[in-house]
Order: sequence, then C-alpha cells, then structure tokens
Amino acid sequence: MPEKYQTVLLFGAPGAGKGTQGKILGQIPGFFHLSCGDVFRNLDIHSKLGKVFYEYSSKGELVPDDVTVNMWAENLNAQTVLSIYKPHDDLLVLDGIPRTVRQAELIREHVTVLSIVHLVCKDKDAMVKRLRRRALKENRADDAREDVILNRWKVYEEETAPVLEQYPSEIIQEVDAMGSPACVLEHVLEVVVPVQETHFKNSLGE
Repeated sequence: MPEKYQTVLLFGAPGAGKGTQGKILGQIPGFFHLSCGDVFRNLDIHSKLGKVFYEYSSKGELVPDDVTVNMWAENLNAQTVLSIYKPHDDLLVLDGIPRTVRQAELIREHVTVLSIVHLVCKDKDAMVKRLRRRALKENRADDAREDVILNRWKVYEEETAPVLEQYPSEIIQEVDAMGSPACVLEHVLEVVVPVQETHFKNSLGE
C-alpha cells in the first residue's frame, strides 16, 4: 500500500474561512491545498463517479460518504500522477473533508493527520452576517437567506462538529476566525509552519 498523505485539516463552521485560508496556504511553496468543493466542481460528469455524483446532486440529495471519499481520493491520485501535488515534498492541506464521522473513518487509509486548525467563531450572529454578505457578493441570493444559513449551521453542529472527536486533542489547535484574513492567517501559520518544517526535514532525510 502507498504511503499515506501527510496532512493538515482546516476545520470550522460554515463561513469560518477554511477556503480562504486554504487558498492562501496553497500559494506557499511546500503546501498543497485541496478543497472538497473544488473536487466536486471539477468532476467529469461523464465519468463513472461523475454519473453517481450527478444522480444525487440533480435531486438535491447529499452524496453518500463513500462516494465523496472515492471522488476525493481519485482526484488527489490524479494530481500526484501529474506531479501537481508531490506528497514527498508538499504538506497536504484539506478543507471540506471529512464532513462526517464516516468520512473521517474512510480517509484514514489515505492520510495521516498531523495537525488540525480549528477556525472558531464564538459569535454566531457575526458569522451569519458574514455568510449573508458572501452569498450576496457571489450573486447567490438563495444562500443569503437566514433560514438557509441557520440550517447549514445546524447540519454542521449535528454531523461535522463530532468529527473532531475522532482525533487526539493534542493535534487540534483553535484559531479565532473573526479577525481579518491576514490576522487569521498569521495565527494559522503559527500552527502549520512547524508542521511543514518537520515534513520538509523528513523529506530531506534529516
């Protein structure tokens, strides 16, 4: 079996800034960012997995966990084959997966989670406003409705928050998500740079 991908998870409620921080980290040499949302968006709907994904999404249903993880693993493998992602050199940064306890169980055969950056927002009203602003900015009026936002938060609390219990508390670091992106990034880097440094030294055989 191939070596597991050395990984950092970006974790947090909807609107916490996982995608923003992931994209920034992905621009820094030595980090490779993969968003589960990007995997879905870039999926070939004519492929075997793409047809399964379309079958569920076209009905507005959630894609099963095993299908989600298979699509994610297939995408990541393709990027390693093309040398876009170099596991020996790059630390993998994931956001949007795992979203459920079952997904956390399924990705264990693929990844070794070295650290989890838990982007925390203690002010739910502020997060709702942030999500509404983002949806309106991206012309997604339906997603700007408060009932839609609160439902996403409810799903997160019921299905995604318990994922943290699958990992040792000592690898979970909380970062306040409510500062400016640059301020949040400063604290994220405090967590992930030492992890990347260790990975870099290991890749050199030190």
